[in-house]
Amino acid sequence: MLVYNKYLPIPKQFNDEFWTVEKIEHIRYLSLTGRPYKIFNEDMNSLRILDKVKFKLDKSPSISLTPKANLELQFSGIYMKSPLYLGDMSYGALSGNPNIAIATAADLTETLAGTGEGGLHPEVAKHKRIFVQWASARFGVDIRVLTAGMGIVIKIGQGAKPGIGGHLPGNKVTEPISVTRRIPIGIDAISPAPHHDIYSIEDLGQRIEALKEATGKPVFVKVAATNYIPYIVSGIARMGADGVIIDGHGAGTGATPVVIRDNVGIPIELAVASADKILRREGLRDKFTIIAAGRVSSATDAAKLFALGADVVSVGTGALIAMGCVMVHKCHVGSCPTGLTAKIDGTRVVDVEFGVKMLVNFINGFSMELANILDNLGLSDIKELRGKRELLYGHGLSKDTLEILGIEGTEDEVNPKLGELWNRRLTAYMHELMNKGNPVITSMGSTAPPDVEKPARIIDWLRSDGAQVTRPSIDPYREDVDTSFYLKGGDIYLSLPIIFDITDAPLEYKEAFSWSALALSSAVFDYETIDKYAEVFISSDGKGIARWSKSDIYENSYLLIPADENVIDEVIGMGVQGFIVDEDSGNSDLELVVSALDTKLKEVGVRNHYDILAKSSRLRHSADAFKLVLLGADSVIMPYFILEKAIGEGNKGNLKEKAFSLIAGMKKEIALLAGAAGVYSVQSTLTGNRELLRSINLNYSIRRALRIKPAGSL
Repeated sequence: MLVYNKYLPIPKQFNDEFWTVEKIEHIRYLSLTGRPYKIFNEDMNSLRILDKVKFKLDKSPSISLTPKANLELQFSGIYMKSPLYLGDMSYGALSGNPNIAIATAADLTETLAGTGEGGLHPEVAKHKRIFVQWASARFGVDIRVLTAGMGIVIKIGQGAKPGIGGHLPGNKVTEPISVTRRIPIGIDAISPAPHHDIYSIEDLGQRIEALKEATGKPVFVKVAATNYIPYIVSGIARMGADGVIIDGHGAGTGATPVVIRDNVGIPIELAVASADKILRREGLRDKFTIIAAGRVSSATDAAKLFALGADVVSVGTGALIAMGCVMVHKCHVGSCPTGLTAKIDGTRVVDVEFGVKMLVNFINGFSMELANILDNLGLSDIKELRGKRELLYGHGLSKDTLEILGIEGTEDEVNPKLGELWNRRLTAYMHELMNKGNPVITSMGSTAPPDVEKPARIIDWLRSDGAQVTRPSIDPYREDVDTSFYLKGGDIYLSLPIIFDITDAPLEYKEAFSWSALALSSAVFDYETIDKYAEVFISSDGKGIARWSKSDIYENSYLLIPADENVIDEVIGMGVQGFIVDEDSGNSDLELVVSALDTKLKEVGVRNHYDILAKSSRLRHSADAFKLVLLGADSVIMPYFILEKAIGEGNKGNLKEKAFSLIAGMKKEIALLAGAAGVYSVQSTLTGNRELLRSINLNYSIRRALRIKPAGSL
């Protein structure tokens, strides 16, 4: 048995990471020494909103080993020496000993620890400063679990997978997990997306009251930060909860589909600011506690969130790093090189004493940094910082973002296209999607744009919604989500809104995509039809299921137009079946033209008479297609070379199987995105439904042109 009782070297990071080597080294210093290291951290190159928010200081900051500010607080009858909540990490996601270390450290430091939804480890149950979780699957939950610890958390959602349930891969469901969760060994533990007794805010109120009555404990509700977070939080407060845990986009997790992790939800800083604002407006802020979670990497991050309205911050990934995590994103496969999230099979364990020592030091060092920040701001108590927005200043943020945060700052219209379309992480993800034909599962926090990687196109600044409390999500693992689209007045049936452009493809790729489209009820786009696959071809020779042309007007055919907003007025009223908006032959961004065309057709009352097909060689994956549908496209034409990117340096044999798996995987990913948003039928509900999109600090003029609300807005 390998026992981990020291830090491993930090591996070289080949991809962009939020948890950089610098952040990891900072946390390790706190954990090794229990002393403050650095305050008012700055990352001038970051696009994360919280990093662009600074404290107003009239002097250079200083750090003392004996800071004066008081960090103590009380809420719901609970005393905390420091406003730190140690995540919600389940037994199963973690390997047992880390759960024990976290609970022990919370007791020793008089903070709080969450237990996650995996039932209660018997050694964790001995500790009192824990919050137990009432999640949708109710794994291992009974009255003994509910009465353990100091409070209860009703988990509706989490930041790494809004709108879908928890996910513990079967390879990690060993005998100890099976016993604790009361589930079969080796079978995926996938929690339902909704609670089957909570389908409305009124249902939630009944559960809150029932749990309080049964246990006498305070009840919190954990939700992901999503589109309607101000209304969700005010509803939770009205239903009698003691507080809310808001988990922002990019939060860590043991396992989640990549497509959900990277494309659903909004940042914690926007969610906290808007939640605090509406609670104050509605007279609900007193005696209601906001715990902010998701990418709290330092005391400086925490202090900014307090100033925006949080009462307590949750540190999950930071706690794992304190115990040795080196951020290799292998939690879901159980092969964690530090043993923290390893499969419980007796081969690797974390030394509990080491974990406790590092965590206690981390909490003490983190708290001393926070107290130093208060001292430098001229504040004597942590309660004085809550909601003190006048201490903050935003640098290079959009007008919308500054308004939502409620702070002063310099406005900046950022160029939306800063990064590369394809990178190492994206090609690896597509490679796995192609090989498995199922949504790719990963772990830890998102590295997607705009927060970590640089955005390559407008669509990278947009986030989809995840249903939380105000409407139930749809469980795509257990319920049928209809991803099909009908084009050409119902003559063309597609099982998903994705068509592949094979115009420039080698013959073997044309064959592979044509065969796969036939097998999966999809379609291909080309100049000439391959006769044996005629029933899936949208071609210019008139021999397939639909015809397209660049200039000639044919009845029941598609007109290919350049992505140019100036041509929209010219094509309205033409006697064609629809328009193929081609970004490669235009001078405008596809997102803008599709949205403008959809809007114009609606304004003149003829939207249902035309199909809009969005075409570009700069599209990459199912999330691009999904967001374009929300902007108004009926289907999306993507380049065949996505398959080449997915294959990479791998074996180019069995192209038909690879194309089939790629399309099948994309279909399932679209079902996941739709289910997370609470949608059963994609075409009837999502086409042009911009309300399910939010922008993250996007250029103000572009956001207005797209007619999308900014994240965190009311």
